[in-house]
Amino acid sequence: MSILIKKQANHSVWQLSRVVLLGLPLASVVLLGGCASKPEITAPTRIAAQPAPGSYTVKSGDTLSGIAARYGLNYISVAEMNNIPAPYTIYVHQVLKLKGTAESSSNTTVVRSTQPTPVRTQSIPPIQTQSIPLPSAEPVKVTPPVVKTVPSVSVPAASNALHWVKPSNGQVIARYDLSRNIKGIRYAGQVGDPVFAAADGQVVYADDGLKEFGNLILIKHSNGYISAYAHNSLMLVQSGARVKAGQKIAQMGSSGTNRVMLEFQLRAEGKAIDPALVVPLN
Repeated sequence: MSILIKKQANHSVWQLSRVVLLGLPLASVVLLGGCASKPEITAPTRIAAQPAPGSYTVKSGDTLSGIAARYGLNYISVAEMNNIPAPYTIYVHQVLKLKGTAESSSNTTVVRSTQPTPVRTQSIPPIQTQSIPLPSAEPVKVTPPVVKTVPSVSVPAASNALHWVKPSNGQVIARYDLSRNIKGIRYAGQVGDPVFAAADGQVVYADDGLKEFGNLILIKHSNGYISAYAHNSLMLVQSGARVKAGQKIAQMGSSGTNRVMLEFQLRAEGKAIDPALVVPLN
């Protein structure tokens, strides 16, 4: 076995020596052995152009370069034929002329544009502006607020026709003073002391509906006068009753207040007046 291997090795050395002696480098032998077969060259793919019609209606997704390539035309020639300026924008449903443009290039490899021209799906009309004349500004007249002053209430001369008496025999503890919110005369006394009608008239209210006045009696007199008697402990007349000046109508108390007293108010034509103007204090 060893003798056979040795013979084969000697044979290989002899073959290699022949190649060297013929003047061929060893690298050339290896290179020739590796390039025994020819490489195949693939021809570029050709896209057969369709015959161009006389006109073409643009569809969604179409581009001018794509339409021209489909029919083997130059897209710039198609743009000039249809008066389409750069950047060659086309619209859906637009009819393009294809006849009479550049000659077909069916024998040329067609390369589609990698940047298709955008197709607008809707034509947007230009915005129309309209100027509207504004009315001339007029100066605003500002009317200064009117400050109303409350005139002093004068006692009508007709009050002299009424006979006025004191509503209570108690001591006067407070007189008419609007700055202190006292709108009448306040009389001191004891619970049960008599309260008198200050003048002839008719009772129009006898109830405790106004809590700050407690048991309250209102008497309507002639010539627009109304007298009020507040904080009574007991009311002796009812609404609708007619009374005379000096008639006992109630008993003094502290209803609606924190002490026993009579608060007597007088109104002329709905306005509070100082009772001392018509009613004697002594």
